[in-house]
Amino acid sequence: MADKVIVYTGAWCPWCHKVMDFLKEHNVEFEARDVENQEYAREVVEKSGQGGIPVTEIDGQIVVGYDVNKLRELLGLQ
Repeated sequence: MADKVIVYTGAWCPWCHKVMDFLKEHNVEFEARDVENQEYAREVVEKSGQGGIPVTEIDGQIVVGYDVNKLRELLGLQ
């Protein structure tokens, strides 16, 4: 299982909720960072090279969007 998981999110973003629901379903602890906070908004652009969300960081690896296969791969889930 991953040591550190961060989800860059927004309350209004349905795909962000899907990512967080997926993580909860698989008992993965994560930190949600709302991009309404300008520091987090800048941080996610620096890390992902884009302004869209959701962006999930798993042990330094970036997943853009709701990419279940990539999330499973990086989290070691079947």
